[in-house]
Formats: sequence, structure tokens, C-alpha cells
Amino acid sequence: MAFGLMATAALPALAADPRGTWLSQSGETRIRFADCGGQLCGTIVQSAQARDDKNENAALRSRALVGVRMITMRANGTDSWQGSLYNFQDGKTYNGRMTMPSANAMSLSGCVLGGLICRSQTWSRVN
Repeated sequence: MAFGLMATAALPALAADPRGTWLSQSGETRIRFADCGGQLCGTIVQSAQARDDKNENAALRSRALVGVRMITMRANGTDSWQGSLYNFQDGKTYNGRMTMPSANAMSLSGCVLGGLICRSQTWSRVN
């Protein structure tokens, strides 16, 4: 039990807690967010696409998407996170930002060119 309390303390107290399982905007992917080494990581737990066939690394194109860490974030204040987002649909990793407009809505933005061009999605909490 003490370990569980220590793991919970790894992230600062934030307005809404993103830990749990989320459904992508398209409804085709579920991602579980959990603490990982002082960060917040999102791992694919269900996907309509089976393989990581667009990965820039040819050696990873045959791996299953379930279990792939898709998102790594660090808290940036009390209601936002910054980090990286892997987009398996194009095989690229982007600088990203995450906010929680409400307890059951998550906004993710992936950016290129130093944040000049960004694309956003809103995900919904499954549990």
C-alpha cells in the first residue's frame, strides 16, 4: 500500500486527473494513462489497427500496436502537460500538449515547426 501512495505522489496535484483509460476522437483506439518515472504515459490498450505498419523504423512495422507507449507527458503547471505524441497513423512522433477541459474530456495537440502548425483532438474518458 505504501508503494501505491508513493506512485500517486509522483505527479503534482492537478485540476483534473488524466490517469485512466481514454477513447480517441475517432473511437478506434483506447489508451491507458498511468504514472511512469515521474511522467504520465499513455499506452495503447485497444486499436482497430493491428500493426505499427507506418513506423519510420522499418524494424518496428510488424509489432502489435497494443502495448505501444503512444504518449509521454510532464506536468506544465496545474492544468496542462507537455511532451511527445506518437501518431501510429503516419509513424511519426510530435511535440505535444495536453489539457483537461473537464474530468471526462482530454484535449491533445501535436505540433511541428516549433509549434507553428498544430493538430488537436478531444478524447473522452472510458473509466
